[in-house]
Amino acid sequence: MRKLIIWLPLVLFLAFIGLFASGLFQPDDRIIHSRLVGQPLPAFTLPAAASDRPPLASAQLATGKPRLLNIFASWCVPCAAEAPQLMALKQAGVEIDAIAIRDARQDVDRFLARYGNPYARIGLDERSAVQIALGSSGVPESFVIDGKGRIAYQHIGDIRADDMPMILQHLKDAR
Repeated sequence: MRKLIIWLPLVLFLAFIGLFASGLFQPDDRIIHSRLVGQPLPAFTLPAAASDRPPLASAQLATGKPRLLNIFASWCVPCAAEAPQLMALKQAGVEIDAIAIRDARQDVDRFLARYGNPYARIGLDERSAVQIALGSSGVPESFVIDGKGRIAYQHIGDIRADDMPMILQHLKDAR
């Protein structure tokens, strides 16, 4: 029994090393899978977040045509970085709506004047209630909404130039 107790620390150490090594060699799935993909959008009606754009309601996203719903904020640096890609998507014919999170109308207006306005409608989510209902944890995030108002895809983080083909393919698949 005493010999067994002497070897116990070594066995525990080797087990720890084995556990650590298995974590290094197994492929890591870095994709966050949303449970809301395939589900209908939660019902919401938001006031207008910009002076020159109408408000946004979930019913307006079930028009028979896929749309991109972008969650952003005027105070968000990555949101400014993704603005050129959103403008390119708009020029490619993508209809884009947005929800501004914890923002003020004058700040949203300044942001859009500076970085461009690819949005058809922008709703103001002052307390992040809709953002949380969508399963969004930060800004920016984008959702491909199919023509029936269901979430077809969730893109976490800013849309970069190399994400554009994937976003366009998800919009095409959502038809």
